[in-house]
Amino acid sequence: MDDRRTIAYFSMEIGLESGMPNYSGGLGVLAGDTIRSAADLKVPMVAITLLHRKGFFHQSIDSSGWQREEPVEWAVEDFLEEMPQRASVTIEERVVHLRSWKYEVNGIGGFVVPVYFLDADLEENSEWDRALSHFLYGGDQHYRLCQEVILGIGGVRMLRALGYNIRRFHMNEGHAGLLTLALLDEEAKSAGRGSITSDDIEAVREKCIFTTHTPVPAGHDQFPLDLVRSVIGPREDFFDMTDSSTQNLIKRVLRNRENFFDMKDLLRSEGTLNMTYLALNLSRYINGVAKKHSEVSRLMFAGYSIDAITNGVHAATWVTKSLQGLYDRYIPGWREDNFSLRYAISIPRQEVWQAHIQAKKPLMRYVNSRTDAEMDTDTFTLGFARRATTYKRGDLLFQDTERLRRISLEVGSLQVIYAGKAHPQDQGGKALIKRIFEVKKSLKKEIKMVYLENYDMELAKMIISGVDVWLNTPKPPLEASGTSGMKAALNGVPSLSILDGWWIEGHIEGVTGWSIGEKIKEGEKSHDPSQDAASLYEKLEKTIIPTFYHKRDHFIDVMRYSITLNGSFFNTQRMMQQYVLKAYF
Repeated sequence: MDDRRTIAYFSMEIGLESGMPNYSGGLGVLAGDTIRSAADLKVPMVAITLLHRKGFFHQSIDSSGWQREEPVEWAVEDFLEEMPQRASVTIEERVVHLRSWKYEVNGIGGFVVPVYFLDADLEENSEWDRALSHFLYGGDQHYRLCQEVILGIGGVRMLRALGYNIRRFHMNEGHAGLLTLALLDEEAKSAGRGSITSDDIEAVREKCIFTTHTPVPAGHDQFPLDLVRSVIGPREDFFDMTDSSTQNLIKRVLRNRENFFDMKDLLRSEGTLNMTYLALNLSRYINGVAKKHSEVSRLMFAGYSIDAITNGVHAATWVTKSLQGLYDRYIPGWREDNFSLRYAISIPRQEVWQAHIQAKKPLMRYVNSRTDAEMDTDTFTLGFARRATTYKRGDLLFQDTERLRRISLEVGSLQVIYAGKAHPQDQGGKALIKRIFEVKKSLKKEIKMVYLENYDMELAKMIISGVDVWLNTPKPPLEASGTSGMKAALNGVPSLSILDGWWIEGHIEGVTGWSIGEKIKEGEKSHDPSQDAASLYEKLEKTIIPTFYHKRDHFIDVMRYSITLNGSFFNTQRMMQQYVLKAYF
């Protein structure tokens, strides 16, 4: 095994192919794009995730608009290679045996980043243990904690079994936080000790990097300490890290960080193990995924130094075929150097438009083959596709349906394409889909509208490249970053978006797209959403739709600037270079 691989990237989900439903949404797709750019840039990385044999789920929507879920069985052997090495973890005093399956991500220059999928489905395990890696974000807290033991502790042990000598462990969210416990054990064992000391803590912190994605406190994994003790065993050296002697010890280790934090939060808060605090306290470098998100995270976790590395997307993966051909002609080498997409501003307008129409045609064919919408390429088309949950406000467009109907009849025809899954336990998200279905029926005569089932990477690429404007309506500041608008920008599709997440950095009004509402001003505690729908209608009615139909050259200029300014920057090539410089080396 190549022991020159020095960086291990841990993520509970990784999206690599639509045929491998091992991801639920943005976090997993970002992980896949991150690994692709690591391969392109020849970063000495290896990745670890779980093998979710049942997938996330297959979505179907009944005639009333209610989402139904079914497990997704996929042929693991068609995509992955089983590795001979074995590892194990102890869960509730039982030994759970693990194997791994390898997927190779090939970079532009032929460099390979291996991704290992941890699998507990072995005959020597009990029936319950065999299913521990089956379901992504499935089950209760007990099931989830057992999964996180496999990912964190099992991941470290599998890397050792595979022969890797890792120097940096990158946790993509807190799900992998227990890898720090495995590393603490290794440090103590190598020194011939049975308990953790300040030297161990300092050594582990030097190895760990943590990226937080969640600006909502409730979104951070927390487990009752009684459950944690039951699952991982009687690790008093771990649980007692909040006593006074250990507080003083850690304060000495971290003596350069004044006003560090309230030490009771080292591992836990009100009787729980908080995986985010665990990762925060044992990482040498911490970052949020957009400038605004890092500000929000520093307020949530006062006393921590949280940097910002804004997310990106893998350009060569997400640019549709017709645009790829255009870039190949005018910007040769854009795959190797995404920043060269800044030259897109000089591509002739009509060629940009024709490439866009070529991307729009297959989307219209797909929509019309699945529905009775009878959409066409000449009509202005809005796209909205992402996880269906209430804070993303997928129904903001329908706050005043009479005004929307009038805009379509009097200003210019309008089509709307929706897609996205609600988490099986998210009743609010399911109700949101149902609400969109109801409005779709009521507006059927005036506005062609569809909600496409079973949103995945393949469908995402078709939608983000085939609509005319990308709509994004989260309630600020709950959008950590967002990446769908970045994918759209790479395809010359501008955004109409709330000023949150990455769009605060990517937005230039009337140049790269358009804003909905106003940015939260300094000193304001929260965003006033009451005027967002009015702003959305105003932009559609007075600016965007008239520009699309009557000032086509200007609309195409916005498309070109979306590529030039946003496509050239909001990519994982730039993002990975920042991780290399700031975090890895």
